[in-house]
Amino acid sequence: MQTVMDKAIRTAINAARNAAIGAAILLGAAAMGPAQVLAQPAEWKPSRSLEWIVPSGPGAALDMAARQIKEAADRSGKLEHPFLVQNRPGGSNLIALNTLIQNPGNGHFVATFNHGQINNRLLGALPVGYTDFTPIAILLEETLVVAVREDSPIRTAKDLVERLRKDPGGLSIGIATSAGNHIHVAIALPLRKAGVDVSQLRIVPYKSSAASMTDLLGGHIDIVSASTPNVVALHQAGRIRLLAVPTAERLGGTLATVPTWREQGIDAVYHSAQGVLGPRGMAPEQIRFWENLLREATRSEGWEKLVARNHWRPTFLTGAEARAYMDAQNEEARAVLGAIGLLKK
Repeated sequence: MQTVMDKAIRTAINAARNAAIGAAILLGAAAMGPAQVLAQPAEWKPSRSLEWIVPSGPGAALDMAARQIKEAADRSGKLEHPFLVQNRPGGSNLIALNTLIQNPGNGHFVATFNHGQINNRLLGALPVGYTDFTPIAILLEETLVVAVREDSPIRTAKDLVERLRKDPGGLSIGIATSAGNHIHVAIALPLRKAGVDVSQLRIVPYKSSAASMTDLLGGHIDIVSASTPNVVALHQAGRIRLLAVPTAERLGGTLATVPTWREQGIDAVYHSAQGVLGPRGMAPEQIRFWENLLREATRSEGWEKLVARNHWRPTFLTGAEARAYMDAQNEEARAVLGAIGLLKK
């Protein structure tokens, strides 16, 4: 059964796709003769190295995805120039995005799109957003979970909701790395739907999810919201209990026993997306080059193993579909951040 958000995303995607196809047919028929209509579209090839800019350090989830794409592209043997992954964390993603800002129309540069860019723009921490660039693709959706220590008296999501309804600030909640980001929203959204005053939550920011998990184990905080790669090992070791995942259905593998929020009576579904942005003003043939490269790379065995290992959801969208997806996530983030009281006015 689809949520209202799921339906909104699908409706927006379908409308954007149909509009784009219709416009392309009408404009193409009016501007071209019969021979031109049948002509093959122009092809673009890199004339120097390709650079993928990642707004995080080596080994992080964003970095792992970019490097797996690079490895698949290298293995294809189709690139005549080097493919480089550059790590430029900091500045609420602005340091990485500056490379795109400084290279308008240059198809040799792309950067990772992530949900943090949407939130940081709405929070006023980032002066630019995805609309200032060329959306190329959505690659995957990350899953975030809520964790407590194994000996915590909070046994289920229902227990958590009951405690926080009575006293929203009564439990400390660790997140990485800043209030209002996707990790914060991942726990605030279901709690808000369950009737908790999420503007009063006691949020404790950490530099990394590894640091928040360490403090959880040490008894310094009560709850952690984190992405799946940060909890699997501790969950398997029996040191933490995972209360809920905000997916429509349960995850598989090592997290198959973790119930969804929906199963526990709270109709909340949430994902954090990763994708690819290019500079403003890219030519259609440059966009097509990257779409083809990404499509082939995400069909590789290495990519499929990475996605499965991290409990990610493959979600390959390009063109109008990718833009519609980003627009829908932007509106959801705006609503939740407004409820939290962090939306910049």
